[in-house]
Amino acid sequence: MTRRYFLKQHAVFAAGTAFLPAVSSLTSQKESLSFHIFSKHLQFLNYREMAEAAAEIGFDGIDLTVRKGGHVPPEKVLEDLPRAVEAIRSAGLVADMMATDVNNGFDPVHRRVLTTAAQSGIRWYRLGYLNFDDQQSIPARLKDLNLQMQDLATYNRMLGIAGAFQNHAGLRVGSEIWEIWHLLDGIAPDALGCQYDIRHAMVEGGTSWQNGLKLIRPKINCIVLKDFIWEKQGDRWKVVNVPLGEGMVDFDAYFKLLKAYQVQAPVSVHFEYPLSGVEHGARQVAAADRNKIFQAMKRDLDFARIIWENA
Repeated sequence: MTRRYFLKQHAVFAAGTAFLPAVSSLTSQKESLSFHIFSKHLQFLNYREMAEAAAEIGFDGIDLTVRKGGHVPPEKVLEDLPRAVEAIRSAGLVADMMATDVNNGFDPVHRRVLTTAAQSGIRWYRLGYLNFDDQQSIPARLKDLNLQMQDLATYNRMLGIAGAFQNHAGLRVGSEIWEIWHLLDGIAPDALGCQYDIRHAMVEGGTSWQNGLKLIRPKINCIVLKDFIWEKQGDRWKVVNVPLGEGMVDFDAYFKLLKAYQVQAPVSVHFEYPLSGVEHGARQVAAADRNKIFQAMKRDLDFARIIWENA
């Protein structure tokens, strides 16, 4: 099912309206996936407004940014994270995911973030980035980082929270699925697993992305949805983010594999394509742009739900 066909068959907004009801009429059965909006894209709203908007759009929960420049600054986690979680749950949404800068279990700020999150009922958190070291070979660096991850997993297990390392295109650790496999070797996903990002997996894996998914599937404890195309700009090819269904990600094949592998992990939906600045976590958005932003979010969410149901 292409996005164009989807949009023709399922008009999600009447002219001039901002939202549809929170429970989508496009699906008649309970979803086996829980769809969370990545709160980076709602950072122009306070906690209450963010939660109410996410509920109106139709999300099940919010993947909260608890990191530098996020909705919850790490230095204010003790005061602000419980407030954010309360606002999310008061809107009838699930507050069990967050994205952090945490990448070890010994930094006092990281430990405070994780302890507060666990006490607030957060179940999964995305780790911060890790880099390679020019003074070490890649295998040696991954071996050292695996020990660091084992220590972090031990701390997670003590708290009852699970970390998730995202595969991310580029030169940092984790651009290749094999790197994450080595990084998480010997660690159970209920303590520290993989946040599988199909967009990044296809950018780096090309036509072999299915092999990477097959390799890492036992480690997956949450997933990310977004889409992209390769576009020639001048004399160079670049990755360009686009709405779900308009790009190169074969969501039908991907969702079929997730079902075959019985992966039913919480989903974080991202909006990284040009969208009035919210793709970059804008703190201010013109009032006239808000309806357009919410409509785009609703279209992507409904597209994902329909494709999942039909896969």
